[in-house]
Amino acid sequence: MPIPDSFLQTLRDRADIETLVSSYVNLRRSGRILMGLCPFHGEKTPSFAVYPDSNSFYCFGCGAGGDAISFLMRIDHLDYVEAVKSLCERVGMQLPEDNYDDSLAKRRMRILSANREAARFFHAQLRTPEGREGLDYWLGRRLSPETIKHFGLGYAPPRWSALLDHLRGQGFALDELVEANLVSRSERDGRTSHYDRFRHRVMVPIIDLRGNVVAFGGRVLDDSKPKYINTSDTLVYKKGRDVFALNFAKNEGGGQLILAEGYMDVIALHQAGFLNAVACLGTALTKDQAQLLARYAKEVVLSYDADEAGQAATRKALAILEQTSLKLRVLSLSGGKDPDEILRAYGPERFRILLDGAANDLEFRLLGARGDLDLTTPAGKLDYLKEAARILANQGGKMEQDIYAARLGEELGVAKQAILAQIQYYGKQAARQRERDREQQLLRTAASPPSPDPQRILHRRAAKAEERLLSLLLGHPDFFPRIREKLTAADFVTPLNRRLAEVLFGRLAAGRGVEPELLSGELDEKELSEVMRLRNLSGPGGSLLAECEDCVRALLEENRGREVASVGILDDAEVFRRQFAHKKKALGNVPQPEDSKG
Repeated sequence: MPIPDSFLQTLRDRADIETLVSSYVNLRRSGRILMGLCPFHGEKTPSFAVYPDSNSFYCFGCGAGGDAISFLMRIDHLDYVEAVKSLCERVGMQLPEDNYDDSLAKRRMRILSANREAARFFHAQLRTPEGREGLDYWLGRRLSPETIKHFGLGYAPPRWSALLDHLRGQGFALDELVEANLVSRSERDGRTSHYDRFRHRVMVPIIDLRGNVVAFGGRVLDDSKPKYINTSDTLVYKKGRDVFALNFAKNEGGGQLILAEGYMDVIALHQAGFLNAVACLGTALTKDQAQLLARYAKEVVLSYDADEAGQAATRKALAILEQTSLKLRVLSLSGGKDPDEILRAYGPERFRILLDGAANDLEFRLLGARGDLDLTTPAGKLDYLKEAARILANQGGKMEQDIYAARLGEELGVAKQAILAQIQYYGKQAARQRERDREQQLLRTAASPPSPDPQRILHRRAAKAEERLLSLLLGHPDFFPRIREKLTAADFVTPLNRRLAEVLFGRLAAGRGVEPELLSGELDEKELSEVMRLRNLSGPGGSLLAECEDCVRALLEENRGREVASVGILDDAEVFRRQFAHKKKALGNVPQPEDSKG
């Protein structure tokens, strides 16, 4: 049984989307809308719009759109019922006790409960004779009892079913423990057996921003392989999505985060007083993690290992982080190969000095370009200056180019103007290459269109009529009686529009509303985003009813195989002219968001 529309409408009225989104995104008012950097894709120019009047949002860069419920689904990776519950908690409402389908939410809750109990079990083992080996390991890493408790560190006994037996005794089913990735299943000789996934390892719980234990990292106590075993992806955990210790660090550091390579570095940094340290759990930094960091910081200092692998990981991370609005710096870990080693050898004061002297991302690349070049020779100077000019041409702005050209010229005894000329030369080369790449992409696109909807290409005019008809229907549900006299959802040509028509026609025929919060439970992210895009095109009534009838007629003619001609609504320029005129009349001179360069 679905959640009642009346309840969802009340929830919408109580839930202020501006307040909700502002807790995740820095918004600035622009007339009657609010703009900010999209939390769902990397961008430096704001393209994410929040509409307080309709309690909705839409990103002009990536096309994400919806209401408060769908925002929580996207931002916190919740299913529909969980998002409704979360929103209810925020506004002080109680979800009605009906027979709606919350089976997925219940499965997720059982996994989180199992993880929480497993974390307690692993931590408690440190106080047992069997777990003394694990406690000695943590103490040997110079961790205090307070730090061990703060991070919930623990130990997994070497027995095959220690955790399994404990959790079974707590009422958890085998299937639940397998789904949580705490227990593994084996099929052999027609028999099924179950055993602990983590055995004879020190354990680190991974905690999300809401305080839930979502996963574990397990490390051997010796040099055996594999050194690390981590929780695989589950219903509550995706390894490329979460950031270790962000639950502790998000409110520390005054807008700065220290990004380390592993959780041991982070734990050591926190103990030393650097409470804004986080890590990406041993995986390469992903776009999702970069966007998550950008939600809680203005600056990220990369503190990866000083070895070759760590430096390569730094370069890859910079390439991803540069797509966000974050200010970036890179720590030079002289005197040790990782933060933990530096802290143990020299103490927190030394790390603070390194942190204060961290280079920005451009300086890091320029430093890396030096490599093993001998700058005392003309050949070494020339090779370095060429590479430095390439770096500045591709990643430096005009002001940075001028500053660094002057610095390089003074250091190497070369005229600043000569370096700037070389930068300009490489800049033109890069621009020509980008143009060639763009042309090649266009050719590839033309040869094999990426669109999953070929019907839209074959029936372009009909598709435009469908979109405009859906847009009008979303803004003016009272048009529906006139539409259904002549048209059904089956008359829509393109699959996505037909799917939307089926939902909208069905709801309107049943006397139900088509507001975004009522559609969140019936549409997926792509479908709901398309609804929001179309909804933003809708204008006031008046001549729009005639426009609606034009669209109906166009679709009927398309279905009868007639040539569609001289239907004014289908002309691109006319569509734009009418929409702009209606929106301007309805909203006045409201500043419209610029196209995002993302």
